[in-house]
Parts: sequence; structure tokens; C-alpha cells
Amino acid sequence: MQEIITEDKDVLTVRKKLTKAGDLDFLAALLHARYSKMVKGDRLIELSRIQNLSDLFQSVYPDKTIEDNNDFQKKILFDFISELYGFYAYLSKDYICFINWLTMRFQLENLKILLRGFFNKIPFLRIKSFIINLPGALSLNLKKLSEAETFDEFIKNSPKGFFQDILKSAAKIYGDKTKPFFIEAFLDSAYFNELISKTNSLKSTDRDYIKPIVDQEIDIFHLMLITRGVMNYNLPPDQLKLFHVKGTAIPKRIFTALLNESDLGLFIKKLEGRVIDFIPLELTKTDQSTALDLSILESLAWKRFNHLCHRVFYTNHMGFGAVIGYIGLRRIEIFNLIVLSEGIKEKFGSDFIRKHLILKDYGEASHV
Repeated sequence: MQEIITEDKDVLTVRKKLTKAGDLDFLAALLHARYSKMVKGDRLIELSRIQNLSDLFQSVYPDKTIEDNNDFQKKILFDFISELYGFYAYLSKDYICFINWLTMRFQLENLKILLRGFFNKIPFLRIKSFIINLPGALSLNLKKLSEAETFDEFIKNSPKGFFQDILKSAAKIYGDKTKPFFIEAFLDSAYFNELISKTNSLKSTDRDYIKPIVDQEIDIFHLMLITRGVMNYNLPPDQLKLFHVKGTAIPKRIFTALLNESDLGLFIKKLEGRVIDFIPLELTKTDQSTALDLSILESLAWKRFNHLCHRVFYTNHMGFGAVIGYIGLRRIEIFNLIVLSEGIKEKFGSDFIRKHLILKDYGEASHV
């Protein structure tokens, strides 16, 4: 089984004991204080100038000994998961249920890593370092899953409940000889459909703030199905339509059109105002003869996600929207720290690294 999360004095989690359950105001206030300490803006740009990993580790965790880049990335994820579990004492049952589903995403990501290992016959030792340590309820039976010889055996040893049921459905459609891309997309689509359902079940005063954030994350999934599935892997568009998630800014009609759009200029224009805020200058002259840098589109989509989280964090500053906005901002912080660590490791240089950071303002990195 996976390692269980234990108490860590360095984890910035909420620790104050409540006199009553559901102290959302107190949690929101703490999260605003925590946000002020987050790695962002000028500090993020300053860290991008660092030229070796040991200095980065020391800057982020001055009181910790970090062995290597993998240890660093696991540590920042470990802290985030620990922090989320620290929220539960402050929230009502409905809110806990919603955040609990967000934490299920970590279990799903571990499951997808193991699926790739199974379908591609990769030895467990080569993928073990990518597995995130999760608490008991989210842990996986790594030994049995990594030793599975058939897809049925893999499914049997997957977590009972939602994900196991989805894997059974995927097996009926695709069998055990398919590409792992389809199984992963099937799982992601099911997860996001459930997330939409749970979002719609929230009271309107919470849902109106939170749904744009949820919609954006799902539409990033839609975008990546196209950029990676069609443009990178040359998969038939008809095989990807199944994975569409209803209820976002990209309805099925638009998604189908995007899957089949051969004109890159029109493709990008259809994304504007839906999953990206605007078309940057370097993409305005894109045509059939231009090689499209897909990472630019995905980066712009995550910048929009960042903006939405930031806006909700402040407009619903003492409500559940602040909690969800904060969680999104923490995810962006983790993304940026991983970009920094990978960029420094590969010696890409500060200019290249800053180009790939998700910053609050589009021009933030250009003023260095």
C-alpha cells in the first residue's frame, strides 16, 4: 500500500481547533493570509533567475533537506494534499464532499500512471518515482496493480467504487489492446462529468462563483483532447467526441467543430472567449504553413484559469468561492514551482523559464 500522510511541522495547514463545526469565515481569513505568502509575482520571477536546484530548494524550503528534483516535487504536492485535508474541520458536510472529490483527482492521476505502465509494459521501478504519496482513503494497492498481467486483473485491484466502475465500462468499449490515451480520456471525462454534477448540486450562492472555474478546467481538458489527441497523435476526431463533457463554455457542437477544424487560424479564433481570453500577437498570423506551438494555447488556457481563481478568491472573499479559488491558485503555484525546477534542472535559462510560467498578469514576465 502507499505511504500514509503524517503530521509535518512544515506543512502550512490550518491547525486551530474549532469551538463549532463549519467555521468558513475563519478558514477564508486564514487562506487570505496564506495567499500573501504564496510563491507568485516578483518572488516567482526572482526564483526564475536561480541557476542550480540546491539554491531553489533552499529558497522554497529553507529548513528542509531536499535530496533531488523528484523529492522537491513530491514535497510540494504532499504539502498541498495535507493542506486540503486540514480544511475539513472548518467546513460543512456538503463542502467537505465537494473538496473530497477534488482530492480524488490525485488518486486518478496515480491510477493513470499505473495504467500507462501496464499498457506499455513499463517496469514498476521506472514509474514508481512519479506516484504521489496519498492518505489511506486515496491510496492504491501499488503491488497488485503493478503486477497485474491482464486488464481484468488490473481493474479488479483498482479502487472499488467510481473508478473501478468506469474502468469496467472502458474495458467493454475498448478491450485490453487499446492505446492508454483512450482509457485515460475515458476516466478523465467521467471524473469531470461527476465534478459538473457536484458543482450543480451546490447552492446557487456558491455555484455562481465556482462554476466558471470548474468549466475552465474542463474546457482545458477539451482543448488538450484536440491539441494532443488530434494534432499530436493523429487520432480520428470521431473517436474523441465521446469524451466531451456537457455544460461548459465549449458545447458539443463547438467541440465537434474544433475537432474537425483544419484551418489553424479559425481554430484559434473559436477558442477566444471560451478557453483563452485573447489571441496573442504571435498567433494572429497563424496559417496552414505555420507550425503551431501547442504549448502556447495550453499556457493561455491555464492563465485564464488563474485569472478566474484570482477573481473568485477576492469577489467571494469570505465564502466557499474563496476556498475553491485558493485551491486553484495553489495548483498554479505548484505548476510554476515544477516549471522552475524542471527548467533549472535542464539549464533552459531564466528567459525560457519565465515564458512558461503562469503569472497573474499577461505582461508580468515581460517587465523583467
